[in-house]
Amino acid sequence: MNLVETFLVQAEAQPDAVAIIAADGSSTTYAQLARASAVRAFAYGRAGVGAGDVVLIARGVSVELYETLLAVFRLGAVAMFPEPAAGLKGLRVAVEMVRPKAIATTGIGHLVRMLFPELRQLTVLPDFDDDAVARDPLAHLPGDAPALITFTSGSTGRPKGIVRSADFLMLQHRLLEDLRRTKPGDVDLISLPVFILSNFAAGATSVIPAGKLTRPARLDGEKLRHQVRQHRVNRIVAPPAVVARIVEGAAPMAQLEAIFTGGGPVYPNLLRAAAKAAPRAAIHAVYGSTEAEPIAHLELKDISEADWRAMAEGAGLLAGKPIAEIEIELRDHEVFVAGAHVNRGYLDPADDISTKSVRDEVLWHRTGDAARIDERGRLWLLGRREAASAELFPFAVETAALSWPGVQQAALLADEGRPRLALAGDGLNATDLSARANVLGDIAVVLVKEVPMDKRHNSKADYARLRKILS
Repeated sequence: MNLVETFLVQAEAQPDAVAIIAADGSSTTYAQLARASAVRAFAYGRAGVGAGDVVLIARGVSVELYETLLAVFRLGAVAMFPEPAAGLKGLRVAVEMVRPKAIATTGIGHLVRMLFPELRQLTVLPDFDDDAVARDPLAHLPGDAPALITFTSGSTGRPKGIVRSADFLMLQHRLLEDLRRTKPGDVDLISLPVFILSNFAAGATSVIPAGKLTRPARLDGEKLRHQVRQHRVNRIVAPPAVVARIVEGAAPMAQLEAIFTGGGPVYPNLLRAAAKAAPRAAIHAVYGSTEAEPIAHLELKDISEADWRAMAEGAGLLAGKPIAEIEIELRDHEVFVAGAHVNRGYLDPADDISTKSVRDEVLWHRTGDAARIDERGRLWLLGRREAASAELFPFAVETAALSWPGVQQAALLADEGRPRLALAGDGLNATDLSARANVLGDIAVVLVKEVPMDKRHNSKADYARLRKILS
């Protein structure tokens, strides 16, 4: 079965269970979501959308988003999402690259559509009448049929398209569930939208965080904690920036059973803060990328005192053991991965040249991340390979720096001239910090008000912007 079929199994088994709780507190049951997606699918089919057609979905994270996505999947069509962090330019590049047939949008999306010829020519899919009588369309396509197209800016800033088949989505779901072990009755606060699809397949409830998810660092931590309390959330699935907002200064949240975070480096200070705010929760860090998710997994309880010391002394950022279903190879410190859930290539074959290689009929993906593997087979991340200088790696220095007094953010520029370590925090002592940095290498410490972060998850240092600031 594919993801939409597993969702429908859950809708039949527990129709009155809550599938989604919106940011405003309203709830939608599995039966309601199944019916709404059927009504939309019928309307989209009448508008000319069929199996294999690409539908551009441009609407915020909401119940309506998932009604739309499930409707597209019901028809055997392909859902396409532009990279939000790439803005209007990224949207236009995506449309030019894929040439979708139709667009599902609302509000400001209709205004944006009128500005650009390539968007105006798309078929606009209708919203639906709540009183409409729906048939129950469901197209079962071959497992290798395309189902989802997303874009990632990666480290280059140029959007790269990735196609996931129905089988690929189910495989990724199963591998992530080997870590999450979701069950009916779980209530998850989720700010990584693709995980809501996994929750549908598992029969759990998904709570959409309050606030603008495209700006995770600006989310209101107290509002998120209120959602946790109000809806009896027992698990959190979010990138590091969102987890930080939830746990920052929080009173212990005893009902939390698990926190899953990834999509950016999960530093020791966040792990400790999460453990303090959720004392009964299992804290999980998942390492992966858009092209290969998951790659490795780490649970807080498995970090030894020796591991904490090693991270504070510049040994790198512990990411845990690679999952059994993936092969990892280090080439000049750089992580290459192979496995069934590693994407086979990008929409534009030109993007494969620098990231894909074949050896002995095995396809390898080059992640761009530097790492080392210890004697126990665990992965220690060292940062972007191109950002390193000789044997001085960004994550090694940054992870150590985040253990220094008052340091809240750290970013190393080591790829040109004398390495510079930008530090932000409260009450920083430049002399003391310079002495600590010199233990790790010949590094110039620069105090900054704030380290700029990536626009997507706000969890990775934006080295290009930092370089401009320091220049």
